[in-house]
Amino acid sequence: MAIAPPPVTSARLGDAVTVPGGVVTLGEPGEERAVSLGPFAIGRYPLTNAQLRDFAWSTGHQLSADVAARAGAEVLSDHPATGLTFAVAREVCGWASAVLGRPVRLPTGDEWEAAARGADGRAYPWGDVFDPGRCACADGGAWTAAPVGAHPGGAAACGAEGLAGNVWEWVDDPPDEDGWRRVRGGCHLDTGWGVRASRALPADPRRATTTTGLRIAWDLEAPRPTRRSP
Repeated sequence: MAIAPPPVTSARLGDAVTVPGGVVTLGEPGEERAVSLGPFAIGRYPLTNAQLRDFAWSTGHQLSADVAARAGAEVLSDHPATGLTFAVAREVCGWASAVLGRPVRLPTGDEWEAAARGADGRAYPWGDVFDPGRCACADGGAWTAAPVGAHPGGAAACGAEGLAGNVWEWVDDPPDEDGWRRVRGGCHLDTGWGVRASRALPADPRRATTTTGLRIAWDLEAPRPTRRSP
């Protein structure tokens, strides 16, 4: 009989970085727009297989056979969890809310892009020049997903890692007219052009693929203005 793993600790699941918000420039080249965002926290890494295993164990959620096999493989425990529909990604956020004691959600596309691009609106999390050594991508010879944290040199200014390449990540934008959602970041099969921070890809929310995972986020309270004495 398989031994159930212990529940994930809030310290592991709650490893997040802060994005201060404000007015940021987002969008593809030639289609830029100014967007005002409130402060938020976003996971330093995407959800891992170990965390997905804990989610399934804690909630009784039945993973498909292939996803369960990856989630239960110790050698893959620190790899990003994949094979999740949009609905399951939201279920994971509900579980994370209970574990962390705060309302957890998927980031919006604007929030995700703001975290990846930083205040200076860079093209890639690390800067404006593509470097295949800073992410898991086709140009760097990646043939499968890498462990989270494998490319610290590709971290964004906010400290979040893996926002370019490795696996696509669900974001919670309003659905298209056909009900499709959006994923961000590209995956290990994409080239430099495909892992740009401004790129958003339509995706069938009911389709679970081996190249799509998620990253959690939550709102932060805006700092109150400092009162000055007369």
